[in-house]
Amino acid sequence: MPLVLQTPLPIDAHVDEIVAHVRAQRSAVIVAPPGSGKTTRIPPALAAIGRTILLQPRRVAARALARRIASERGWTIGGEIGWQIRFERKFSDRTRLLVATEGILTARLQSDPLLSDFDVVILDEFHERSIHADVALALAKQAMDSRDDLAVVVMSATIAADEVARFLGGARVFDVGARLFPVDIHYRPGVTMAEAVRDRLGNAEGDILCFLPGMREIERARGELGNVDALVLPLHGALDVDAQERALAPAERRKVILATNIAETSLTVEGVTDVIDSGVHKVLRFDPDTAVDHLNVERISADSADQRTGRAGRTRPGHAIRLWDARDILRSHREPDIRRVDLGAPLLDIIAWGGDPRTFAWFERPPEERIEAGLALLASIGATADHERLRAFPLHPRLARIVLDAHGDDDAIAIAVQLSGGAPAETRELSTIARRLLGDHYRRKVDDATLRRALLAGYSDRVGQRREPKSPRLLLSSGTGATLAREIDDGNGEFLVILEITGDLVRNARVVEREWLVPTRRETLHHLDGHRVRAVERSWYGAILLHEQNVAPQQAEAERILAEHATPDELLVRRVAFAQLDVDWPASIATAVAGKRSLDEVSIELPFPLRRRLDELAPLTITLPSGRTARLEYRDDGSVVASAKLQELFGLAESPRLGPRRTPVTFALLSPGGRPVQITQDLRGFWNGAYQEVRKELRGRYPKHPWPEDPWTAPATHRTKRRP
Repeated sequence: MPLVLQTPLPIDAHVDEIVAHVRAQRSAVIVAPPGSGKTTRIPPALAAIGRTILLQPRRVAARALARRIASERGWTIGGEIGWQIRFERKFSDRTRLLVATEGILTARLQSDPLLSDFDVVILDEFHERSIHADVALALAKQAMDSRDDLAVVVMSATIAADEVARFLGGARVFDVGARLFPVDIHYRPGVTMAEAVRDRLGNAEGDILCFLPGMREIERARGELGNVDALVLPLHGALDVDAQERALAPAERRKVILATNIAETSLTVEGVTDVIDSGVHKVLRFDPDTAVDHLNVERISADSADQRTGRAGRTRPGHAIRLWDARDILRSHREPDIRRVDLGAPLLDIIAWGGDPRTFAWFERPPEERIEAGLALLASIGATADHERLRAFPLHPRLARIVLDAHGDDDAIAIAVQLSGGAPAETRELSTIARRLLGDHYRRKVDDATLRRALLAGYSDRVGQRREPKSPRLLLSSGTGATLAREIDDGNGEFLVILEITGDLVRNARVVEREWLVPTRRETLHHLDGHRVRAVERSWYGAILLHEQNVAPQQAEAERILAEHATPDELLVRRVAFAQLDVDWPASIATAVAGKRSLDEVSIELPFPLRRRLDELAPLTITLPSGRTARLEYRDDGSVVASAKLQELFGLAESPRLGPRRTPVTFALLSPGGRPVQITQDLRGFWNGAYQEVRKELRGRYPKHPWPEDPWTAPATHRTKRRP
């Protein structure tokens, strides 16, 4: 069919060169602002190379683009061009250009990693850096590396083109400027959208495009506008197709289009000469309160503001009103999803594709700890084995787990929508998916226990235990503390699954039963109780202690603990030091504790050869001249001492010498009453000197004991004298 192109666009002069380059080199990065025509002109031109799939972030844009291209080319929907979005397919075997949303492209890559049905992959609006686009680019690059006939093209309004080009192996960057008409910009901080629209209606030459963050804000503005002299039409993703078409199609009356950021780039909204920008939009960001991603209202970036303004200058000079202060500083570029959303869903996509997220070639690699945290979450909800069903839901995997385990129950779906921050209208779509996936297992209503168990399945990592019965104070399985909000605490249950928590205040929770909590770890702790080793077995759910009981100690642990506390007898240690023996004390202790469970049973001894040598060098006793033995005391300073009554040593002139150093024994000479009267190693000197003074002092006190005048010739004895 002949082309029926109507309006020349800035991109037209570059199309032939881009197609020729992609045909030869199989990759390109195209940077062109809104209004340049890149999205409507380049994809159908590249379809001449072969069957082409065009990635679009939003369903509204996918349909609108397909219709626009069909109109310009004289193609038919479902014929040369078609689309595939969630729950809607309009294409055939004749389709040369398929417009698909992000999830569809990822699903096709997972079922066919080489993307064998297509010759060209185009990722449009890559500057939005959705997590789906990041993953799709990485998967498409893998397919391109494995095929020599697949081309990958990335298109964007504003982008760090060099980074994408390097990722694609050195792709050429085509930077195409757009011929935009001048736009007069005014700042009106503090003015509502409805006030700004009313003020502008009298002067606007064409339609007014208003940017608001979401559906609720659109409906509020619509209500505040009331009966103005214009068609007030909403434009957001939750609308049915007819309502979306009404907003995009030409009309006989002037239009005020209240749109989300879906009108920021790809969508062509004819007749717009004025833009009123709230300066905010909704972006996904991980919410620690609910442990899933939420749409948060945040300030737009400077490049986004410029794109919105540019919508007013596509066909003639325009006018833009920004509802913020001109002095406000905006972020220069959008923050990629991958830096702010939970990684559970994209990790699941990679696993379903057959990859390992730890080694996957990401376009922008997340921090390792976030990858590991995401994988741990997927493991906790059983996502790896059930990834196909979980990915079928437009929900965070943990919320999809809840819906599946509750058999599609209406209350479970309502809870999932509430926790995701989604619109109530989403419940119908979720019910449809649940019916399709579950078949005969689908239940519109389940009993309370089944619902609560499903909530636990999705939030198994967020369980709390009351610190005392009926207390609002909780110990969480993460190890931190929290408190139940008064309005939700009925005092029931010991354990609760935490669905929403702000700081340390639990705002949404349900009771779960102890027997549902499968321990995350078990441990057996051994300790020394007095002299005996005892053991306690504990089962834990995260940081929550579920159960403990006394068990028989493991012998190896008992021996380890006894070895830590068992010490050799002090006398033995001193004797070994005195004898200068090389003893392997750890080995001796290990031998002593083997098979034992109490210190009372442990006796540390030396191996027999060492024990015999020790007895030779450092005996326990010494024989006295009286015939009795005296115990030897081995001291820290290396001396050895024996205590004996001096009568038992009569006639002994030299102290015995012991050990390898031949150390003389030091004698503590005792009175008959056991008190030391002399400490000496020089017995000869004592008998010849000090003995006489001792004899004079003590013989009157101890008359029954021998006090010979000549100790050299007196027999040594331990006995007293006989009475005459």
